[in-house]
Amino acid sequence: MENPTETAVLGPQDVGRAAQLLRAGRIVAIPTETVYGLAGDARNAQAVAAIFAAKGRPAHNPLIVHLASLDAAERFAALPEAARRLATAIWPGALTLVAPLRAGHGLADAVTAGLPTVALRVPAHPLARALLAEFGGPVAAPSANPSGRISPTNAAHVMAGLGGRIAAVLDGGPCPVGVESTILGFEGDKAVMLREGGISAEQIAAVLGQPPQQRDNAKITAPGQMLSHYAPQARVRLNVSKPDTNEVWIGFGPNCAGATFSLSPSGDLGEAAANLFSTLHKADAMGRPIAIAPVPDHDIGAAINDRLRRAAAPRA
Repeated sequence: MENPTETAVLGPQDVGRAAQLLRAGRIVAIPTETVYGLAGDARNAQAVAAIFAAKGRPAHNPLIVHLASLDAAERFAALPEAARRLATAIWPGALTLVAPLRAGHGLADAVTAGLPTVALRVPAHPLARALLAEFGGPVAAPSANPSGRISPTNAAHVMAGLGGRIAAVLDGGPCPVGVESTILGFEGDKAVMLREGGISAEQIAAVLGQPPQQRDNAKITAPGQMLSHYAPQARVRLNVSKPDTNEVWIGFGPNCAGATFSLSPSGDLGEAAANLFSTLHKADAMGRPIAIAPVPDHDIGAAINDRLRRAAAPRA
């Protein structure tokens, strides 16, 4: 594990410094449009091990590799035609594609957790893109939080969870999407939904002409598939219209008068996604059980509900 005496907070002017730290095998929290990621050189086994150690992440849970372009991604994996079509249409963006590794890929073994595939993404956040261009290589970056806990959508969340355990955090402000990337695998040329996220099934169908198939087994084949994940310390209860008196009630839409917090008073799913993790952080800080109002399960609402189900799942 990295053990710097203090985690440096860097700004947009410090992209060069962040790249230097990555080249030195250090790990740096970086902003993406989805959530903050805990970045390390994906080719450096010690840097990747430091990511797992800082997070307390299980070794069987693979990492997403972030890259500057589709061309860079194709140097590490053989993308099926459907994956290439999606990458061309959506990258840079909140979409991760899982594809077979190429021979001689050069990635650290722990990145893929022993699988023959790798998860790849080209992020859209301008600061992440500037860092990837400056660094010039693949960056492994799971969410920058202790494993299984609420994902970070600003630098303060990162510092609260990992301050003193990582070299630096590159502060790019709040993450605009607010939930992790959608992850797709492929069976032949058919897309398979491995994790709901910032790109909806409807958006995928608009590119491919059909929605992704649903995953039909419980084996971990990509990041973000553990049952209990994105979880507050407090107990979480879902689809609550009348909370108990001791519960912190998180509302959605105009029919939640009296809610302690609201994901979106107007019922806007994009706003709710952007507010999801920051609201869970605030509710958890109150030290009481959390109740959450129903959220529609279409478009990015499917990703919101996926995260809420995992937050409310029984803890291991």
